[in-house]
Amino acid sequence: MKYKITFFDYWHLGSGTSAGAKLDSLVVKESNGLPYVPGKTVKGLLRDMAEEIDSSKIATVFGSEGSDMSQNYFSNAILNTATEEHLVKNRHLIKHLYSSISSTKIGENGIAKDSSLREIEVVVPLVLYGEIECKNKDTEEILVAAMDMIKQIGLNRNRGLGRCQFSRIGND
Repeated sequence: MKYKITFFDYWHLGSGTSAGAKLDSLVVKESNGLPYVPGKTVKGLLRDMAEEIDSSKIATVFGSEGSDMSQNYFSNAILNTATEEHLVKNRHLIKHLYSSISSTKIGENGIAKDSSLREIEVVVPLVLYGEIECKNKDTEEILVAAMDMIKQIGLNRNRGLGRCQFSRIGND
C-alpha cells in the first residue's frame, strides 16, 4: 500500500544533532542531504491512531514487545524520484528546503528568560511518499483509518508546525 504525506507548513523531525552555536536541533536527512520521515516514525504515528480505533488489532498489525514482530514493513517517506534526482544534480537548491525558527521562553514579567533562546531547523512544506508492505490485507483497513486521523507530525505540533495530510494513494 502506497501513501503520501502532504505537509502544509514548516515541519521538524529531529535528528538528535545540533549545528553548534547556530542551531539547537537539526532535522533528519538522508545521506544526500534531503529530508525524510523515518519508517519507524510512520509506524509509531499509525500505531498511536490505530489504538484509538481498535486496540485489539494492535499486536497483529504492529507487533508486540518480545517475540511478536510486525507482519508489516513501513518504509521511509521520501521525495518522489524525479524531485530527488533534480535536487541531487542541482545541489545548490537543497539549502532552500530548510529554514530556521527561533523561540525563547518569556518569564512572568514579560521579559525573555536568560539562556532560553532556541533555534531549530525546519523543512519547507513538501510532499513525501512511502510504502507499507502488508502481509495481511485485512490490516489495510485499520491503517487507512489511522492515516486519516493524522493531522500533524513532528516537533512543536501544538505551535503550528507539521500540519499535514497523510493518505493512501492508488489501490495496489
